[in-house]
Amino acid sequence: MYLTVEETADYLSVSVPYVENLILQGKIRVLHDGEGVILVYKEQFKTHFEQLEKYKMLVEELGNEPIPEDKDIKDED
Repeated sequence: MYLTVEETADYLSVSVPYVENLILQGKIRVLHDGEGVILVYKEQFKTHFEQLEKYKMLVEELGNEPIPEDKDIKDED
């Protein structure tokens, strides 16, 4: 499925100028339809979203990990 630049910005939850900048940098691959319309292949972001999910799970795991007891603290009550 192909998206316009505006649809791509909505899909990625970023601004249109940011998407245009990524296109100019070559970080987003595009097709030109010959009528001046730029089309973006949606599936190129699949890996990006998979990596985001893995990162979120890692952060959640680290947040749930208990803090180890400090060996240098002595209870002198």
